[in-house]
Amino acid sequence: MKKMIIHSIPAGISFIGLEIFRHTLNPIVLRGPDFLKFYFSLVIGFYLSVFCLKFFKEKLSEITLYFMIFIFLLGIIKLFRGLSLDRPVGILFSILIAEVIVNIAFMSTEIKHKINK
Repeated sequence: MKKMIIHSIPAGISFIGLEIFRHTLNPIVLRGPDFLKFYFSLVIGFYLSVFCLKFFKEKLSEITLYFMIFIFLLGIIKLFRGLSLDRPVGILFSILIAEVIVNIAFMSTEIKHKINK
């Protein structure tokens, strides 16, 4: 439960900011720069919460994995929407690649810890 709350805080803050500044709760309808601001704040906030858990020697749980998948799928959906509308998606693509690399790094450290124990 504690991990779910810790990971929900950045998501909640991002969606509250989305509602306050863009008057919507649907990030898919946002234009490119607005979506990138929202998505970048969501990704940075989430990974800061993961770093906090790692700092306090907590294990990453299934909840963390589900949040990673949710955030990644949100980016993929917007990437495909941008491609279908012939919009430039290079920055979003770069963020998604960086997200994959970071996810692999986190998952590999968790697998190493499970193997060593």
